[in-house]
Amino acid sequence: MKITLKRSVIGRPGYQVNTVKALGLKKIGDSREVNDTPALRGMVKTVQHLLEVQE
Repeated sequence: MKITLKRSVIGRPGYQVNTVKALGLKKIGDSREVNDTPALRGMVKTVQHLLEVQE
């Protein structure tokens, strides 16, 4: 699964900022390949409005 940060975390609640950091994304446009696990699915769901997800 490939995730890309599409929107800024500025002004977002702390838990969303921490979730994006835990996913390994730092700035807009950063992408990362991650394994499709239930834990990562939950993290992506928490900040899905900030990300673009490709299966």
